[in-house]
Amino acid sequence: MSDGQDLPFYLRPAFLCLFVLALTGLKLWSAANAWFVEDEAYYRLWGQFPALSYYDHPPMIGWWAWAGQQLVGDTFLGTRLAVVLTSALGSLALWRTAGLLFDRRVAGWAVLFLNASILVGVGGILATPDAPSVLFWGLALWALAELYRSDNANWWLAVGLFAGLGLLSKYSVLFLGAGFVLWLFWAKDARRWFLTWQLWAGGALALLLFVPVLYWNHLHDWASFYKQFGRAGRGDWTSKYIFELIGALLGLVNPLIAIPAVFGSVRLGGKALRRDGAAALIILTVLPFLAYLVFHSLHARVQANWPAPLFPAFAIMAAVFVAHPNGWEAWWRRLSFAGIALGVAVAVVIQIHAVNPLTGTLARKDPTFQLRGWPEIGEEIRSIAEETGAAYIETTGYGLNAQLAFLFKDELPVIQLNERIRYAMQPPPDPALFRQKGLYVTVERRDRVDRLRQIYGDVKKIASLTRSVDGTFLEHIVVYEVPGLPIMPFLPDEDD
Repeated sequence: MSDGQDLPFYLRPAFLCLFVLALTGLKLWSAANAWFVEDEAYYRLWGQFPALSYYDHPPMIGWWAWAGQQLVGDTFLGTRLAVVLTSALGSLALWRTAGLLFDRRVAGWAVLFLNASILVGVGGILATPDAPSVLFWGLALWALAELYRSDNANWWLAVGLFAGLGLLSKYSVLFLGAGFVLWLFWAKDARRWFLTWQLWAGGALALLLFVPVLYWNHLHDWASFYKQFGRAGRGDWTSKYIFELIGALLGLVNPLIAIPAVFGSVRLGGKALRRDGAAALIILTVLPFLAYLVFHSLHARVQANWPAPLFPAFAIMAAVFVAHPNGWEAWWRRLSFAGIALGVAVAVVIQIHAVNPLTGTLARKDPTFQLRGWPEIGEEIRSIAEETGAAYIETTGYGLNAQLAFLFKDELPVIQLNERIRYAMQPPPDPALFRQKGLYVTVERRDRVDRLRQIYGDVKKIASLTRSVDGTFLEHIVVYEVPGLPIMPFLPDEDD
């Protein structure tokens, strides 16, 4: 890489550091003050009970939540702290990767583009498995870039380390391994690495780090693998969701960045076809996962967060296109400034809105609706529990269960009656608890009280509470009183 003295100020390391640190400061503030979304509240429970793995995902986000909770307590910031801090590390890794494979102009633009993407700028505080998977995917890519430039086989050990940590974060990192294999077979002179012991040792290290997940699944009838890998290709063929995937990618990357990323991918693709190692590294590490997402979208909906590990590569693609413009491409570089300004503005507004709602008129169409109204709901349920003498709260949905568990921590036990595999990391509840009266709480649209009556017989409706934001209705929360029983009233799962 050049020394950077010929770079405009906005691409120099000092400015990029200030840019990332300013956004990190904003994220720390919103992370400390915004309420949990459902999944975050659920992963907060993982941090309360660190384990080898969990039903939904590998354990890394639970370990991160535990670490943050040890540092700043069982708070919003405690659960999110590692996510916010490591986002800055991801920017540094991206800068180094793009600089090694291309140059510092590309590196600077890539950092700006990544942090101006809507998903990273807005979702960068959320404590979900996507955060560690994006980080370790990016670090593995950085280690391979170091290998490519230095020709030092020892970097394969770092690649294996970060790939293994990625596998401890989310199963989708398996697609990165497939990309590495494609690169080894395709890039010029890369096949020689198969003859080095470091490549095989790196692969063994990645598998060794994945052993806790394998062991947990062995103990639990491979439940997590069945849940996640069972999604692939399930359902009839349809074109209905492919347009959702395209729209989500354009929107969450940031439309003014996504279009240059498409042009950049074409440019890199042409170089990759000529077996250029740097271009092939970017294209081929993206291709397997992107192909899977397209395949999945032809059967079922792709959740908006799933492509998150690809966003650093998309930022590099866009940066390759605008960093050295010729002719009409210079117009896109000027437009890219608007894209960066737009992304940062959206991030600032939405994070302020997440903490202090600017309006409630959008109701459930507002992406922050999951954050709203929980303290008020907690106070109302607390009053009902005191009036009825309830000793515990029951639910049948993991998201509501997690929100109530946070609201009533150190007060009342909150127990989900079904999907008990989700809580394998916790000690089972005391059977004597269920001999006392309790409350069953549910969201009205998911009310399963008929199933509850099969166990209790008599279930008394106590209240229908309204969760709202600035007086705008979001949903009804229904509360029932349940009598004591001599047995634990666990419900079989719907699929049983």
